[in-house]
Amino acid sequence: MRVLGIDPGSNVTGYGIVEGHGSAFAHIENGGIAPKRGLALPLKLQDIFRGLKALMERFRPDAVAIENLFVAKNARSSLILGHARGVALLAASETGLTAAEYSPSQVKLAVTGSGRADKEQIQRMVRSLLGLPEVACEDASDALAVAICHLNSAGLAEKIGRCKG
Repeated sequence: MRVLGIDPGSNVTGYGIVEGHGSAFAHIENGGIAPKRGLALPLKLQDIFRGLKALMERFRPDAVAIENLFVAKNARSSLILGHARGVALLAASETGLTAAEYSPSQVKLAVTGSGRADKEQIQRMVRSLLGLPEVACEDASDALAVAICHLNSAGLAEKIGRCKG
């Protein structure tokens, strides 16, 4: 299964594409979509939408996983982050994909075994799990972690289904 993980942001939206083969993961691509500084919010959102849609069309993921909204430092930041998430959800929908959403603590737990892991722990585990030569930038690393979380969750759901059946 190929998963596009997304870490929404208005300045940088991180993305990471990971394939799961049983309990092994393969890194495909990662990076960030960074609209030009100084653009009005609608134009930033348009850039993010177009960038994500192009990634979905190019890499043809089987699933999209997005980090769920967390409470930001202020209401304005939360609102802007919500807009970026909405654009990511729309891009998935426009491409015929359903997006799974995971809270930051779910992602941390799935990747490190602790729902309270810090950014550095997540980055080190992502690097280790994917065999990356170096730590990915923070936004891309978070997106890769979301993709890994989805692959772990999908694998667990499949195992539970086999046990019930």
